[in-house]
This record gives sequence, C-alpha cells and structure tokens, in this order.
Amino acid sequence: MSAATPEPVAQWLLLDVPQAPQALMTLHRGFAGVRRFWLFEGTEFQPVREQGPLLIELQGNAALAALCQRDPQIWSGLLLGSESAAPVLLEHLRRMLTVSFGLQHRALLTWYNRQTASYFFDACDAGELSRWLGPIQQLRWFGGTWADLAMGSQGWQQLRNPRLAVEPLRVDESLTSRQRERLQACLLDQHIWRWCQAVGADFPVLAAHVQQGLALGFGERAMLDGWLWLRLQYPRATWVPPPAGLTPQERLEHLRRQWQGDQP
Repeated sequence: MSAATPEPVAQWLLLDVPQAPQALMTLHRGFAGVRRFWLFEGTEFQPVREQGPLLIELQGNAALAALCQRDPQIWSGLLLGSESAAPVLLEHLRRMLTVSFGLQHRALLTWYNRQTASYFFDACDAGELSRWLGPIQQLRWFGGTWADLAMGSQGWQQLRNPRLAVEPLRVDESLTSRQRERLQACLLDQHIWRWCQAVGADFPVLAAHVQQGLALGFGERAMLDGWLWLRLQYPRATWVPPPAGLTPQERLEHLRRQWQGDQP
C-alpha cells in the first residue's frame, strides 16, 4: 500500500454511509439519477441495508467524481477502478463482506471503512491482494490508521491489483493470522482514539499506556479501561509488582491503593 495523489480515473465510489450523512444528502438532492446499489441488498444484512455501504457509479458523472476527489472527508469511502460489469463487481464486493476465523466463527468485515481498509489490506501479500481485489483494478481512499487520524496525518492511499493467477475469493474466506492481527490492532487503536477524543490526551501517550496495561495482564476491555483511567490520574507513578496470585481486578485495586498512598 502506498501513499498517492488522487487520480481522475475511478468508475465507482463505495460510500461508507454511516460516516457520510452529508454526502448521502447531496447525492439525493443533486444526483438523484446516478446509478447506485446498496451492498447489503440481497445478503443476510439486508434488514440493515441502509446502514451499509452504497456503491455509486461515477463513470459519466464528472461533477460527482470531482466532488469525491475534492472533498474526501465528506465523501467517505473507497474509490474503485474496475472495467467489470456492475453485476460481476457487486457479486465480488458482497463476497468480501463475510469472513471466517477459527472453526465456527463468522463475521462482517467492514473493509469498506477507510480506517479498516488501512489495516486490512496492509496485511495482504501480492497473492492475497489478487484474490481480495478480484475484478477491482485499483483501489484508492483518503485515510490511514487511527493513529494517522488522531495526529492529522491522513493522506491518499492506493492499491493496484497484482493480478496474479490465484483462485477466486471463497464464500466466508478464512482470515490469515496476519490479517486477524491487523484487524485486532485496528479495534484496539480505535479504542485508543476514542479515549483521546474523550480525555484530550495524545495518541502516542495513550497507546504507550495501553501497551503497558496489556503487559500487566489487563487484557479485558473493562480492566484495560480501568487501568487507563488510573494511569491518567497518576501518570508518573512507578509500578511495583503486587503480591503473587492476585486476579487482574485485585492487581488493579492494589495499584490504586499504592499510588493513592504515594501522593503527598
């Protein structure tokens, strides 16, 4: 994945509707005749189709394409370059929606979200990228990781399909260990970003606190949040190992009593 300046060639926009209310309003008012398809239509997610992504044709709509390029923060989504017919492209995009991991677990993969895309596709090698992109020749979006968002360093990202000879993407494609790791990192970084928004802390500072908390065994989300709140109250306090045999909750309470007692 590489940073890129926007290019004018894109046949479609996959709009991340929950992140783009203003764009959806503009689309209804100013581009009512533009061809579009709800990606959740005809899938198991159809009951919530209007909370899912909307595939919008840009070819032949220069004004709309220009808006997507000029205001990518408003037109939140992915720009797709593909010469395939709409039914072929839609079939592939819908196949990308569900993944499996482990023996009995399935999940919705929100790869159409700009932040998720920045993590997920980074975990794909050339062969995997060829399978996941399928009929998509080029994929571009304005975004980055949650850390990039927090620090104002987002930019244009671009992927080109290596077009290696690979098997087509399967229904409920299994995630690789690397893909699972990057998606887990995405969720954790999103949680850190939300904390940054709530308390006004810098992302690198909170990220360091999170890694320290995980190393101390505060892996469950509630415990990690308790640790973060405590750490923010006592940012310079020194960690002293607690007695052996304590549960994570008991360790956290031990730390709280210890640091409160150290205050002058």
